[in-house]
Amino acid sequence: MTAWIGVTLGDVTGIGPEVTLKAITAEAASDDTRYLLIGDENYARRLNEKLGTQLPLKKFSSYGAAGKIFIANPLAKPLPENLPAGSPVAANAAVAFLRDGAERCLRRELDALVTAPVNKESIIRAGHKFVGQTEFLSTLAGTKRTAMMLLGHDECGHWLRVALVTTHVPVKLVPEKITPEKLALAIELATQACHDLKLPRARVAVCGLNPHAGEGGEFGNEEIKTITPAVLAAQKRGLDVIGPLSGDTVFHYALRGDFDVIVAMYHDQGLAPLKAVAFDTGVNWTLGLPFIRTSPDHGTAYDIAGKGVANPSSMIAAIRLAKQLVGNKR
Repeated sequence: MTAWIGVTLGDVTGIGPEVTLKAITAEAASDDTRYLLIGDENYARRLNEKLGTQLPLKKFSSYGAAGKIFIANPLAKPLPENLPAGSPVAANAAVAFLRDGAERCLRRELDALVTAPVNKESIIRAGHKFVGQTEFLSTLAGTKRTAMMLLGHDECGHWLRVALVTTHVPVKLVPEKITPEKLALAIELATQACHDLKLPRARVAVCGLNPHAGEGGEFGNEEIKTITPAVLAAQKRGLDVIGPLSGDTVFHYALRGDFDVIVAMYHDQGLAPLKAVAFDTGVNWTLGLPFIRTSPDHGTAYDIAGKGVANPSSMIAAIRLAKQLVGNKR
């Protein structure tokens, strides 16, 4: 059965539509996957012509229609041309695209959803309560048992995979947000991710929060009070997990293959090393949703939007991961 991959165009005043069209151009001929772009049709067609990508975009009518690349606009009317960067109109549209894609996945019309970048600040200014796409999709799916994983590889093909215990919270609030329940969930989902990727093992390393993983309580007691008990509990459940390990060394060992995935305590602890290794090819994968969702690991990049110079490598990687996960699931 042919897979259907939905791709939301994100904030049209950013680079999301550009990297989407470039990525599908690069991937379309590789297999029989069918794509449903979710966004403004007129905007996509103008950009398709401007970039010279020449994708055979067809207006979506049904999943049984002939064709390979379709576009559906959930908005009642087309977007105005030449919207300024961060426009509230574009922000509202990005939320509508995201909602439509998720609802199609929840109805099992799509096998996976790839989401182009949105701008949190613009969406909040437009009047939405919005923490991030991961949290938005979790709410739509009616689940709190999700976690963000970022993964990518270096030039030699060495992978880093990082699952986060906390995501978009201020650093000063991180210690109180690290709970036994969140730790257990991140370890569990990280382990399951290895199985979903069909890796030969699921070796999980858990970071400490403090320098040197607390140095036996000298630099903080979160490791002693919360992280170590969670690791021991996971080991008792039969999971292949070790920690807490110092955050300044564990990524080196993971990159050389000692571990398959790292559980990091907070956003920058996990994403800074990942982006240092795989800035152009990193992918965001939401673990725990009832459908497959990936996205490129970059933002809207308003400063280069519309110039035709955006690098589609991360979007290509996000599409490839979505297709891999669909194939593995089947």
